[in-house]
Amino acid sequence: MLLEWWSGTDCTLYTDPESYIKYGKENAIVVLNHNFEIDFLCGWNFCERFGVLGSSKVLAKKELSYVPLIGWMWYFLEIVFCKRKWEEDRKTVIQGLNNLRDYPENFWFLIHCEGTRFTEKKHKISMQIAEAKGLPKLKHHLLPRTKGFAVTVQCLRNVVSAVYDSTLNFRNNENPTLLGVLNGKKYHADLYVRRIPLEEVPEDEQECANWLHKLYQEKDAFQDDYYKTGVYPGMPIVAPQRPWTLLNWLFWASLLLYPLFQLLVNMISSGSSLTLASFALLIIAASVGVRRMIGVTEISKGSTYGNNDKRKQQ
Repeated sequence: MLLEWWSGTDCTLYTDPESYIKYGKENAIVVLNHNFEIDFLCGWNFCERFGVLGSSKVLAKKELSYVPLIGWMWYFLEIVFCKRKWEEDRKTVIQGLNNLRDYPENFWFLIHCEGTRFTEKKHKISMQIAEAKGLPKLKHHLLPRTKGFAVTVQCLRNVVSAVYDSTLNFRNNENPTLLGVLNGKKYHADLYVRRIPLEEVPEDEQECANWLHKLYQEKDAFQDDYYKTGVYPGMPIVAPQRPWTLLNWLFWASLLLYPLFQLLVNMISSGSSLTLASFALLIIAASVGVRRMIGVTEISKGSTYGNNDKRKQQ
């Protein structure tokens, strides 16, 4: 609701018509780049436009499960959490993915294979690792983490029909932020999606890893072309907005805010200084809590994940 209706952000989809008619009608693994603070919102927008937001799943870091409300909701929605230590995560991730094999609705499993958001510092370290491992260097992405993707493909094979390779960018060098969205600022997103049948992804773990590295080299080339031309390949389509997100928000806002407003009126009319002071402190605490939650999305406060390989190498 915030992205579509409040800020009015435009999300233009670039894809081919044959793939477009299949979106929302099959299970899929969605591979997203991780360059912007609101790329997760644009990924959810992609899901919502095709009616699968309620059944979309993500591979998320364990810390997010402790975030009040949002993290707890994700836990009950069967989101797959990981500590980003593969020796500890493998069993948990496999169990979470196997639970999706008999999921009763069409689902999309969203994964950021880079594992962390792009920054110049992380990119420099990532490319040093690429050079040490003899891998082609990338200009606009970090090296993908191949183990999580390979296990995802292994666990969901014969259940998922395709991989949706998704590359996001913003026009006019916009640098979108969640705080900007909350302030009603409008952004202009372009999302390139190509459908790759899962049969084309190798079953062998090493071959699957090589395939993913090649995919990211292609994503890098798409980004290069976008910066030169301002468009992605494929037909530009603006998928129709569904009013459900707005109606859903209006319903819950009305249901929850009316008694809160009534409580506020009663407190003011009571004239108790202690009551008013307590309520003001509660509002301040809630505001600080929301701001801290927004801070989790800020690239400048992102994790140091991605530097560990460099430390090991040293």
